[in-house]
Formats: sequence, structure tokens, C-alpha cells
Amino acid sequence: MRIILNGEPRDLVGPLSVEALLDQLGLDGRTVAVELNRQVVKRVQYGTTLVEDASEVEIVAFVGGGSGRGSELS
Repeated sequence: MRIILNGEPRDLVGPLSVEALLDQLGLDGRTVAVELNRQVVKRVQYGTTLVEDASEVEIVAFVGGGSGRGSELS
């Protein structure tokens, strides 16, 4: 099957769950947000929500850290 993942075509064997897709990509489901066909997928539904042929998937990883200083605009 072919999906669009973060705007890029990707061929996968499927259908597969969002959880299985994250596993294949080496991503921790606790540190990402997933949108499937323009709908946010709740983390508790990752195991039961299927990614099928022609699906559009957006995955955003949460990044922590920073300088410890407040936001400064110039």
C-alpha cells in the first residue's frame, strides 16, 4: 500500500495500525502526535486505528529542552 507520510509518498505492507506504523518508524507513541486523514488520533486509539492505502498521515514529535531563558523577540 502507498500512504502519504508527512507530505512524502511511502510504500508499506498493510493495512496496519497507527501503533504498528510508529513501531516500524522507530517512534515512541508517547512522544508524538498523529493525524490520520486530517483527524487527530487519540493515543489510546493507536492500536485500533488502521492506516490504509492512500491514507494521509502526519506525525509530529514533541521536543523538550530549551535554553532556560524566556522567549525573546528582536
